[in-house]
Amino acid sequence: MIVVDTNVIAYLFLPTQFTTLSENLLKLDSEWAAPALWRSEMRNVLCLYLKKDVIDFDTAIEIQEQAESLLLDCEYEVNSLNVLSLAHESGCSAYDSEFIALARSLGTKLITSDKKILKRFPKDTQSLKDMS
Repeated sequence: MIVVDTNVIAYLFLPTQFTTLSENLLKLDSEWAAPALWRSEMRNVLCLYLKKDVIDFDTAIEIQEQAESLLLDCEYEVNSLNVLSLAHESGCSAYDSEFIALARSLGTKLITSDKKILKRFPKDTQSLKDMS
């Protein structure tokens, strides 16, 4: 099991330069986990793609449903004190810190392409590029 951030999930379903990397990661480890927050972040990504006319509304709904299916039973609540502590110590957002808190609680790594998170939490993270 690995923790993935919302961008890694989005890359799997949306046409990006990182789509192949996410597909390869899923082949390497198909048990992806994320904090429950990922759903809201994913909806936000899909709204951005809708506004830019990259996808249509029906496609956005289909992608959200597929992503939710992928992470079914692998979504977790995280401890607020842990999240706030991580955010305070690192300077990262509380949103980003949720993913780190989850990875630590599950005893695994967060896979991300976010350079700031990779730099601030080198022991808890692995680059998507390095995994694929």
